[in-house]
Amino acid sequence: MLSKFPRKLAATAFACALAFGQAFGTTARGVEFNLRTVDGGSITAEMLRGDVVVLAFGASWLPLSRRQVEGVQGLADEYRDRDLRVYWVSTDSEKPQSKNYATDDQIRSFARKHGLKVAVLRDPDGALFRTMGVERNQLPAVVVIDREGNVAETIGGLDPEGNLVAKLAPRLGKFFAAR
Repeated sequence: MLSKFPRKLAATAFACALAFGQAFGTTARGVEFNLRTVDGGSITAEMLRGDVVVLAFGASWLPLSRRQVEGVQGLADEYRDRDLRVYWVSTDSEKPQSKNYATDDQIRSFARKHGLKVAVLRDPDGALFRTMGVERNQLPAVVVIDREGNVAETIGGLDPEGNLVAKLAPRLGKFFAAR
């Protein structure tokens, strides 16, 4: 009987880990998501496999997001000739009764006003964001996904005087050094 206990424990632990991963948007194949763009399209994790991806999570109502979008655009400009895909992901709610509600038009206007030219995605109420493992779920945040679709880096919060390109360059360098 005791010899079966470790196998049962291991099987239970594996099942729990698998269930945890699936519930929080990760699988053996990496992060899974399907986010709607504010222009009516959608971006899935599967579409991005093979590229390094930066998801910059923020909200139009968050003052630091204004500074963040400048850094996000700078990052996209700096890496435009490489296979880095950069997206700004709005966690604004799609529910009109929410205090954090914003329409697609409002988010597009926010992006234009702050010079953001990268695709803007919707993660209503931060559903995907909360699964990414960002410390304390702190917005704004940046999540780097590797070529296989796994979360490689998370950065919660943002130094309002910081330079996102300089901060991410050493982290992104490892993905482009061999190519």
